[in-house]
Amino acid sequence: MRSVFREDHSMFRDQARRFVDREIVPYLHEWEKAGIVPKEVWLKAGETGLLCSTVPEEYGGPGGDFGHSAVMIEELARANATAVGFTTHSEIVAPYIVAYGTEEQKQRWLPKMVSGELVGVIAMSEPGIGSDLRSMRTLARADGDDYIVSGQKTFITNGGNAGLMVTATKLDLSAKELTLICIEEDRPGFAKGRLLEKIGLKGQDTAELFFDEVRVPAANRLGEEGQGFKYLTHQLAWERLIIAIRAAQSIDTLLSETIEYTRERKVFGKPVLDFQNTRFKLAEAKAQFTMLRVFVDDCLAKVMRGELAPDVAAMAKLLGSEMQGKLLDEFLQLHGGYGFMSEYKISRAWVDARVARIYGGTSEIMKEIIGRTL
Repeated sequence: MRSVFREDHSMFRDQARRFVDREIVPYLHEWEKAGIVPKEVWLKAGETGLLCSTVPEEYGGPGGDFGHSAVMIEELARANATAVGFTTHSEIVAPYIVAYGTEEQKQRWLPKMVSGELVGVIAMSEPGIGSDLRSMRTLARADGDDYIVSGQKTFITNGGNAGLMVTATKLDLSAKELTLICIEEDRPGFAKGRLLEKIGLKGQDTAELFFDEVRVPAANRLGEEGQGFKYLTHQLAWERLIIAIRAAQSIDTLLSETIEYTRERKVFGKPVLDFQNTRFKLAEAKAQFTMLRVFVDDCLAKVMRGELAPDVAAMAKLLGSEMQGKLLDEFLQLHGGYGFMSEYKISRAWVDARVARIYGGTSEIMKEIIGRTL
């Protein structure tokens, strides 16, 4: 067991692995074709206690820590279960409500998120703005004790199953300040757009969301007016570490599977692993991965102590996602033509990994964040 984890984390890993292998892995191809994971899977995960690890017990949660979160992230990555959007729901949306929600909001939403009844999304991205969140155009106009929200969001993970949207808005389009408003899916004027077709993450229900004069009570505002950008950036270190944790586990799993494949696959009368080029490639991969795992585990220990700095999280995200892309490409090459076949895990993982250098802040943005500390 790695030193960052405790015995209770190990027990939780066993539980998570059994669930993933039984309830997720056999159906991944089916969900990729459908472009969405059935809601029943969310309910089963909730019933098993796998959602919203860090939500306190008084709101129906397990009362765990970021170590439990990391275990669930790793077990999904181990299976290349990229179709399943538990992480966004459990590790991004729920923590926003825990950190900034009122007592009434926590009691209203968190128990249903823990059970899987209510699927949460974070609605930030808009057409054409990229990483420039301050340029967003979704407007929340004050009207008595309500807000009237109009705008459009895109690239929204869990958009098809979304039940609660933590929505970044502006109270004045000329202002730079953002305000977070939680919008339930049954509000008149809200509509889900089509599920977006992607080159990877095909089973994940990424969608457009539309807000046409949606009336929302002021009681649904998350935190204070104009503080949304601060709230979003405060959570970004953990969100970026999530991507690094996922990347490290993906490399770990595919490295092991590539070693096994090259040991059994024979060309010119001997195993592919017996060729010096293969051994050197895999030796380099193991050395690079080992350094990444140590760094990411150190970052996880820091976030568990509340000490993870934004620039260090950016380093983890940059190194993890770039290394994942490079090494998975080499692993695929070692599979030869079979690596290009969808039935092999490496082919799907290779495609799915490409977005890690884009979402959560592009590699270029990560370099900019790190560069500002020089």
